[in-house]
Amino acid sequence: MYIKCWGSRGSIPVSGKEYIKYGGDTTCIEIRTKDDRIIIVDGGTGIRRLGNQLIKEGRFNYDIIFTHAHWDHLMGFPFFKPLYLEQTNMQMQGCPFAQKYVETMLSKVMSPPNFPVEYKDVKARLYYEPACPERFEIGTVSVVPIRLSHPNEGSGYKFIEDNKSFVFLTDNELDFMHRGGLSFESYQAFSSDADLLIHDAEFTKEEYKVTKQWGHSVHTTALKLAINAKVKQFGLFHLNQERTDQDVDQMVEKCRQIVAEQGSNLECFAVGADMTFEL
Repeated sequence: MYIKCWGSRGSIPVSGKEYIKYGGDTTCIEIRTKDDRIIIVDGGTGIRRLGNQLIKEGRFNYDIIFTHAHWDHLMGFPFFKPLYLEQTNMQMQGCPFAQKYVETMLSKVMSPPNFPVEYKDVKARLYYEPACPERFEIGTVSVVPIRLSHPNEGSGYKFIEDNKSFVFLTDNELDFMHRGGLSFESYQAFSSDADLLIHDAEFTKEEYKVTKQWGHSVHTTALKLAINAKVKQFGLFHLNQERTDQDVDQMVEKCRQIVAEQGSNLECFAVGADMTFEL
């Protein structure tokens, strides 16, 4: 399983010299399976660059999964150039919503006056799965959803191939249970022994005094989850739009100090644009 991050920023894209290392695009993850299926997770602004790369490679068949419907995870979708090509086929998975909701959600992003090209003018063939099962297969990868603790709800995912697992839990608040959300212990069990966990790490403890119930986690709480779950690699994700490269590096250093103090073998880092993993 090959994994590439095309965007890890939270809430809104940013640019400038202080954001070069980790990038400024919002959430988009690409997964390539052993049998060469392409899975795209979320349509944040990072999907624009991904689309350009896929066209360059001559790849026009994809499976697309969304974590939830907030705008920073959808705002890049209208700029995904394969949408406007007749040879493109996109299998839209039902998670975390039923078929009609996914279709309505995407068409709304492209409805006037939001965007000049309407959803009905898309040339790609989009196929919608009708529901979100407890587990489903995309080629050689098994996908297991889990409900997120986030306003308006959503889904995180575990991707499993050849006994290797990647857990993706962005926009998940571990210290407050939103409607539809689960307990810390539930996310710990879901992440147990994962080869790679990428988890929301938007806030510091000081910031969380103001931002509690906004749907995002304190980076040290996410680290606690990773340590308790005994994952092998842990990536901080959904990096705050005000968090400069230097600030992110300081968060990582704090996490690594905690890992060392606890005698853990956990590998800890912040996820940046264009970072890749092979499991």
